Amino acid sequence: MINPLISLEVNVRRFLALCAGVMLAATAAFGQTPSASPITALIRCDDAGMCHAVNMALQEIVDRQIPVSISVMTPCPWFEEAADILRNAPHVSLGIHLTLNAEWKHYRWGPVLGAAAVPSLVDSSGNFMPSRALFFAHHPKPDEVERELRAQIDRALLAGLRIDYLDYHMGTAVDNPEMRAIVEKLAAEYHVAISRYFGEQDIEGFYQAAPAAKIDTLVDRVNGFRPGPVRLLVFHVGLETPEMNALVDLNTFGLPEMSKYRNAERGALLSDAFREALARNGIRLVTYRDLVSERGLGAMKRPE
Repeated sequence: MINPLISLEVNVRRFLALCAGVMLAATAAFGQTPSASPITALIRCDDAGMCHAVNMALQEIVDRQIPVSISVMTPCPWFEEAADILRNAPHVSLGIHLTLNAEWKHYRWGPVLGAAAVPSLVDSSGNFMPSRALFFAHHPKPDEVERELRAQIDRALLAGLRIDYLDYHMGTAVDNPEMRAIVEKLAAEYHVAISRYFGEQDIEGFYQAAPAAKIDTLVDRVNGFRPGPVRLLVFHVGLETPEMNALVDLNTFGLPEMSKYRNAERGALLSDAFREALARNGIRLVTYRDLVSERGLGAMKRPE
């Protein structure tokens, strides 16, 4: 009789080997060779599930087989569509975009657990607050934060998604040491990484670049990459549709005409100029799944 534990181990090894093969194929499809390049970069696309226009932009990126990490917002109305896309994308490293804010005028969402279960996290309408300042002014209870964030991770797992890492919408979930400790506890509990805990270096100036300048700004940043820490390129993609055009950020720092910015980021990420800049500079794209596989979760360190 075959030992069921041995059979399970064999199947797990086969699955991991398949994932590794898919990731290598994706790297090759984006014009790279899976070499040990001294310059590495990581593409992270945020806000999967936020709305249909974001999901459709991410579908394009998934279809192009780009080595990418995608962060999903499980409390949002379009999460189930995002889950359908991501379940069929084994080359994508998937993270949970831990969500404690809902920042759009007339388009709001609330906790996975429901407002009654975590009343300190919501406004009078049962939705998350639009800003970090309002969130903390409402004196959120740490135990409610932990339960809600755990529920967000569990919703993704119940949807059949494989999770590699956690990150944080608008930075709220890691705003202070107490909140950050909750995220670290959950990462340890679910055996996943945390974005920016591998010493990744954020690339400045791309998010604020005007839509017409997105491609040139991205290529300029790539041309400046040097050996050292992993370069982190965070994208907020979307399509310029009536749905996206109607979204207005309730925060004063929000960019106007966000649909134009998001569509331009999509175009920059998919552009030949970006792909050629990566190849010309010998840059290897990695994902959070790669970092966990190559360095291990024990290599993570809380950012200063």
